[in-house]
Amino acid sequence: MSGAAPDQHGSTEPGPIPLLHPADGIPELSATPTEIAAAAELLATGSGPFAVDAERASGFRYVNRAYLIQIRRAGAGTVLIDPVSHGGDPLAVLRPVAAVLGADEWILHAADQDLPCLAELGMRPPALYDTELAGRLAGFERVNLAAMVQRLLGLSLAKGHGAADWSKRPLPAAWLNYAALDVEVLIELREAIAAVLAEQGKTQWAAEEFEYLRTVAAQSAPAGRRDRWRRTSGIHTVRDRRGLAAVRELWMLRDSIAARRDIAPGRILPDSAIIEAAIADPKTLDDLIALPVFGGRKQRRNAQLWLAALQAARENPDPPQESEPTNGPPPAVRWGKRKPEAAARLDAARAALAELSQRVSVPTENLVSPELVRRLCWEWAGGDEQTIEDFLRAGQARTWQRQLVVPVLAAALRPCAG
Repeated sequence: MSGAAPDQHGSTEPGPIPLLHPADGIPELSATPTEIAAAAELLATGSGPFAVDAERASGFRYVNRAYLIQIRRAGAGTVLIDPVSHGGDPLAVLRPVAAVLGADEWILHAADQDLPCLAELGMRPPALYDTELAGRLAGFERVNLAAMVQRLLGLSLAKGHGAADWSKRPLPAAWLNYAALDVEVLIELREAIAAVLAEQGKTQWAAEEFEYLRTVAAQSAPAGRRDRWRRTSGIHTVRDRRGLAAVRELWMLRDSIAARRDIAPGRILPDSAIIEAAIADPKTLDDLIALPVFGGRKQRRNAQLWLAALQAARENPDPPQESEPTNGPPPAVRWGKRKPEAAARLDAARAALAELSQRVSVPTENLVSPELVRRLCWEWAGGDEQTIEDFLRAGQARTWQRQLVVPVLAAALRPCAG
């Protein structure tokens, strides 16, 4: 139990209870095919939904795969599965677990982060409950797992390894303890936030969102930008064509090395080094390694490659046309000059949605996709509520969203007509 802290009036209120260790201890890590099959059998003895989580190695690895899977079920306890060290075909080895997981609902926190890497292993939920998304729909300002567990369950989660390199082997006991805690109370958290949503009359809203996330969002590959190099941090300081070409060439070389070695690009070469080299434009090996980062031992082995990339940029300062596909509106900051009537519509729509957001205690981005609103305002040629209804339905807005926002958007766009 945590100690009670005096408030400004001198009274005391109990603080959250620290949850430092799993109630049943740290589960043994299931890594071999036999151990993974046994873990599946154990889960099958339980009942009800599965609390599920996955740990990746973002910031350390290029590929965003799962390096640890945590599953908890009432009557079975928690299992920790190593999906990469079994030495066999991942889909075949993990098939028993995937089969058991198909028996009931999954409970995840921030499901959009974990569903893709679990799907790669043949694991897909038959039903879904996302406690983070539920917190957003409930109007909670803080929806990270620790904050919601403290608010709804009165428990304080021990944190500290979320950003660790989960591809490391062996996994330290402290990391496994942390990982087990992430699913320890998910079932109870689901019950608590579901009660909040029921009290607010938002149960059906949540059900539609979870089903959309399970069946549509999780199945859709994110639209890749052809010119991702333009997102290099600090690129706004590069002023000329030659410098931008240097950023492009260095970024593309870094990305190919990172993909080949399965290392996060920033660990191959940080963005700051790309920008510095693009501006300095070193033409000799000595000039290049005189720059910070490039003179380090790790960079010297690729120094000739970096130098060749800079030379290629000088020879071809005009990058190929890699701008975004022209199937959507331009950035809203340009609307004022290019299409001022659309800018006025967007301002009115945003103001109306902000008021609705306050009224129903749901963030505007959860009420309706901001990109869908931008497209509506840019393409609007007049119409009525049915026109907006059809547009939003085609854009995969859910029923509860359309019921809320169609009248609001119609009223906002009406004064902007003509």
